[in-house]
Amino acid sequence: MHRSDPRAVRPQLDETDLDIVAALHIAPRVPTAALADILGIPTSTASRRLARLQDERLLRVVGRFAWELITSSNPFELWVTSTPGHSEAVVSELLRIPDVQFVLRTSGAADIYANLFPLRGSDPHDLLTSTIPSIPGVRAIDSRMILEPAKVGQSWRYRRLDAACTAELEKHASVADGEPLRDLEQLSDLEFETMRMLGANGRVTAAEVGRTLGVSPTTAARAMRLLIHSGAISPRIEIQPDLMGFPLNAVVTIDVRPRDIRGALDTLAAHPSVRLLSTVTGSAPVSLAGVFAGPVDLARFVRDDLGTLAGVRSVQSVAGLRLERRYWVDRDGLRLGDSVEGVLRR
Repeated sequence: MHRSDPRAVRPQLDETDLDIVAALHIAPRVPTAALADILGIPTSTASRRLARLQDERLLRVVGRFAWELITSSNPFELWVTSTPGHSEAVVSELLRIPDVQFVLRTSGAADIYANLFPLRGSDPHDLLTSTIPSIPGVRAIDSRMILEPAKVGQSWRYRRLDAACTAELEKHASVADGEPLRDLEQLSDLEFETMRMLGANGRVTAAEVGRTLGVSPTTAARAMRLLIHSGAISPRIEIQPDLMGFPLNAVVTIDVRPRDIRGALDTLAAHPSVRLLSTVTGSAPVSLAGVFAGPVDLARFVRDDLGTLAGVRSVQSVAGLRLERRYWVDRDGLRLGDSVEGVLRR
């Protein structure tokens, strides 16, 4: 009897799956046995569920590289306006550029929102003035430098688990509590290759690193500790927000009086819907990307949360139509696609 490909069916996560997803947002590298114990499920169930989520391309634990180590300049937000009928082709060309970290099709005047992280060896001036503007179908680009991040993606939490579970998982969280690296040249070849492996798989073990790189697990573990504790790499989970009940991505820019910017950033960083938050150049100094349960949820955020925030003079929001790439991982509907190669360079 012919069986249909399960990947062709819209994926659904049950309560146990969602508990695992929530736990990995807190502690991406938590050992499977500890994960099972904290969630109160058999280790075999945790292992099987985690393997299925990964095999079906619904979840991936990757490593976030500290952007100041891998880039040649500050990143930029790009609002790209394409000529009518050319949005698909423009997105395809943007996805060919390894420096493009994030791509979202939007509903506003600019039909594409992207984040550009000029990688080591790339010329940001050339990217902004030649490479991207010369893409056939691009009509206009509004670029804004990201001056300082106030909240980054791996700090967002899927708030599902109770306080006791959260506290136990925090014991397994990867903490950057050591001396930060100033440059990738500080790393040995072994440490650099370990960083590459952690970037591709944030749950890779010291034994796996050791076998691949031809060193002992102890040596591999030492390299991994250096990278994680220095903040050179931070494990993070990648999953489509739709699967967690947040089908609406939105980008919001906020014009805030200069004296109120710090207070606005502190308040917004604690908001459960805000994933990314930055100070940027341009007329609206605060920019955020958030995930919402739907249009009503976004309306309440704009009206009730931003509307009562001190110093806010104006707000512009756009709804995401389709997420194409986030943190250098392409998307295939609700499933994860390929990771961009060549991001880590020296």
